[in-house]
Amino acid sequence: MILVTGGLGFIGTHTVRALLDQGEDVVAVQRSAARELPAVLAGARVTVERADIADRDALLAIGRRHDITGIAHLAGSYPWPPVPEAPVEATRQALGGLLNIAQAAQEWGVRRLGVASTIGVYFGAANDGPLREDAPLALNASVSIPTFKKVGEMLGGFLADTTGLDIVNYRISGTWGPHGHADPFFAAPALIHAAARGTAPDLSGLMSPARTEDGLDLNYVKDTGRAIALLQLADKLNHRTYNVGSGRLTTNAQVIEAIRMAVPDAAVDLPAGGDGPHLVLDIGRLKEDTGYRPEYDTERAAADYIAWLRAGNES
Repeated sequence: MILVTGGLGFIGTHTVRALLDQGEDVVAVQRSAARELPAVLAGARVTVERADIADRDALLAIGRRHDITGIAHLAGSYPWPPVPEAPVEATRQALGGLLNIAQAAQEWGVRRLGVASTIGVYFGAANDGPLREDAPLALNASVSIPTFKKVGEMLGGFLADTTGLDIVNYRISGTWGPHGHADPFFAAPALIHAAARGTAPDLSGLMSPARTEDGLDLNYVKDTGRAIALLQLADKLNHRTYNVGSGRLTTNAQVIEAIRMAVPDAAVDLPAGGDGPHLVLDIGRLKEDTGYRPEYDTERAAADYIAWLRAGNES
């Protein structure tokens, strides 16, 4: 039985679905009791447990109720948005949750602990082609998520070496799709929601203005969830860190073109240009060790996401 923290969240929901499709039973851990089981999981053999990963006793108690054989840790182990009025306590909570998960993995004797990281760890790295997992990383980061993910990867490596746990990092690319939300780093979700609703896109939450040639490695969330499930269930992994993405560049212009295949009159124009770094992941390790191949290109992803929203679903 695989435990997924953040199991009813965005990527978590699709990871749970992918694990179920692989024949696994799943425990989805959520912090809020108010969160309903997503429709894609209705009737499935998934058990929902309410627990805050920062509460060590509540987390460890789950292992007394279920035979947990693996953990996919997808709940946020970072303070986002930043908490300027209490940064020390926010840091304590974030890192404490990660350490609690590692303790649970050790006490339960799980086969593998997977921990979500981010494409953002590559910010500041040399970017002259697809980014490999062995690329040297910059020590600093301008926002909290990459900072805490780098710290988490280093802690995970130390704990793997000292405890014997199989701890694997998932460096997840920009991800979009059902149950997602407006992202501060890329425009695709906002463009999709606008097209589905017939409105102008609200891009006010982006950290920088969006232009047509801005782009990065975008992966549809159903592919992301399946990749994580394959990494969790692989008989043998040859590495500690894996890029999880599409392995290709997707620009805003390509997203807009795909949207207009489904909604020809969508008002999703953006200013021309774009000079930001194009982060694209090398997914060779992931392909070789799990057999993973992305199933959704940009056109199929946009059509699927718009259809999901127009069916009355909300992120």
